[in-house]
Amino acid sequence: MLRWVVHLEGGPRRVNHAAVAIGDRKVFTFGGYCTGDDYETIRPIDVHVFDMITYKWTELVCNASNSEFIPYMRYGHTVVAIDDIVYLWGGRNDSVGACNKLFCYDTGQNMWCCPKVIGDIPAARDGHSACVIDNCMYIFGGYEDESECFSNTVHKLDTKTLTWSLLRVSRGESAYWRDFHTAIAIGQYMLVFGGRSDLHGPWHTNHELYCNKVHVFDTKDHSWHQPVTTGQLPDGRRSHSTFLYDGHMYVFGGYNGVKDKHYNDMFKFEPGSMVWTQIESLGFMKPCPRRRQCCCVVGQQMLLFGGTSPCEDPTPGAGDDLNLMDHSDLYILDFAPTLKTLCKLSVITHKLDISSLPHDIRWEITTMTTNTSISRPNASSQG
Repeated sequence: MLRWVVHLEGGPRRVNHAAVAIGDRKVFTFGGYCTGDDYETIRPIDVHVFDMITYKWTELVCNASNSEFIPYMRYGHTVVAIDDIVYLWGGRNDSVGACNKLFCYDTGQNMWCCPKVIGDIPAARDGHSACVIDNCMYIFGGYEDESECFSNTVHKLDTKTLTWSLLRVSRGESAYWRDFHTAIAIGQYMLVFGGRSDLHGPWHTNHELYCNKVHVFDTKDHSWHQPVTTGQLPDGRRSHSTFLYDGHMYVFGGYNGVKDKHYNDMFKFEPGSMVWTQIESLGFMKPCPRRRQCCCVVGQQMLLFGGTSPCEDPTPGAGDDLNLMDHSDLYILDFAPTLKTLCKLSVITHKLDISSLPHDIRWEITTMTTNTSISRPNASSQG
C-alpha cells in the first residue's frame, strides 16, 4: 500500500512551476509564481534543488556567459530532462507575455545556454505539455499568446539536431484544443489527460470543458487514438499532476472550473487493460486539495510540492488572489516502504519517545516532519 512518509514545510513557495528529477537523488524546480511577488520586472528564473538524502532545499545561483542565455522568471512552462541536461520551453511573464525560446540547463555545470534551433518553431504559449521519447521532446497543446486561442498541435524537437518539426496527423482525430493538461510517455506513445477546453473549439469563451478521457498519440505514425477506458474514472480537471511508475500512469489533484472544485485524490491508469483505479494511500499526513503543484518520481518514491488551494475562510467575491493560498510544503509518497520506514511512521503516528534511539534514526524521524539545518549523521543510510 502506498504511504505518505514525509511532510515538510518551509520550502520555496511556488505555484505553476516546473520540476524534473535528475538521477536517483535530486529534484530541480524552475520558476513559477507566488501571490504578492513582483512579476512585472524581468529577472532571471530561480532554480531550487531538493536533495532526497538530506531532505534539504538549496537555491542555486546559475551561471551563463551572457545574461540573455538565462530564461526570465515565468510560469506555465515545461521542463524535461535527457541525461543531465534540462530543456525548458514556453511559459509566460506578466510583463512580456509568453515565450517560444528554448533554454538548456546543465545540472552538472550549473550553466544555462540558449541554443540556436531551426525548423517549425512552435508559437509562444503556456499551459502546454512536454514529454521525451527517443531523445526528442514532444510539445502538445497550450494557450498560444499571439493568436489568443488553445492549441491542439504536436511539435517535436530533435535534441541532437535542435530541429523543430510540426507533426501532421496521419490518422484519427486530434485531441481537443486545451491547456493545463498533462502528457506522459510510455514507449512510442504520448498519453494526454485532462486540461481545460472550450465548448466552441480553440477560442476561450468561458464555456469551459473538462475532459476525463485519455488520448494517445503514436509518435511513429503520427496517429491519434481515443481508447475505451473502464473502471473508476477521475473527474475531468486541469492543473493536475501526472507521473509514471512501474508502467502505470498516476493522476493527482487538480481543479475543475465548472464544478469549482479542487482535488487531492489519486488515480492509476493501466495502459494494458485501459482500466482506471482510484488509489487510497495511507500516511500520517496527506496533501490537501490543490492545483498547479509539481510531482516527480525518484526511484520508488514520488515527491510532491507547492501549488495553490482554497483558503479556509474565503472572502465572497474577492477573487483568486485573496481566496487561494500558495504552498511551500513538500510530501513524499513511497510506493514500496521498507520495514524501517513503516516503523518510523509508527513512531511518528503514536508520538513515541525517541530519546533512546540511535542518533541517525532520531535524525531520520525528525526530518520526516521538520526542516532541520543539522547535517545527516550517516549520508549512506537512506532508510
